[in-house]
Amino acid sequence: MGTLRDLQYALQEKIEELRQRDALIDELELELDQKDELIQRLQNELDKYRSVLRPATAQQVQAQQQSLVLQPDQHRSKRQAISAEPTACDISDLCHVTLPFYPKSPESKELIKEAILDNDFMKNLELSQIQEIVDCMYPVDYGKDSCIIKEGDVGSLVFVMEEGKVEVTKEAMKLCTMGPGKVFGELAILYNCTRTATVQSEY
Repeated sequence: MGTLRDLQYALQEKIEELRQRDALIDELELELDQKDELIQRLQNELDKYRSVLRPATAQQVQAQQQSLVLQPDQHRSKRQAISAEPTACDISDLCHVTLPFYPKSPESKELIKEAILDNDFMKNLELSQIQEIVDCMYPVDYGKDSCIIKEGDVGSLVFVMEEGKVEVTKEAMKLCTMGPGKVFGELAILYNCTRTATVQSEY
């Protein structure tokens, strides 16, 4: 049999081993909590993206229109946009719709076309469709700090930036800043849902 000192030493080793195990358990529990938080954040993000694809109610899209907006280069202090005239919502009437034509410079035409071809959601349109979109667009001005799109609103316009910058926010959090040659506002049109973000002109 061991001496009292040997037993005390063995007891101290066991106590230290238990402390190390407790520390390891605490670390694992903390890591698990962090992973739970990450899973929750990812779930929230997933819910947000799913909401983009969720169709809006019939009341929200009664006045659904196909429009595009471009900002020409007249005044740097203003935002300009090009939007199409509203078109019929009844599919059977679409073949009888004559889209308006608005003359514009070759540079503006090319910018709109390139912006559409650069957009993941619109680049697969037929070239003839893209040309029709380009032809029926007209300029609209937006001043500094103008709210161009408001999150949650019913969407009826798609925008193509030609000049200046806009800030994109979602739930009051900044997502990005966009400059010339970018399409925005297309999700509400393509997925028949409300606006998924707020877009405000910077200058």
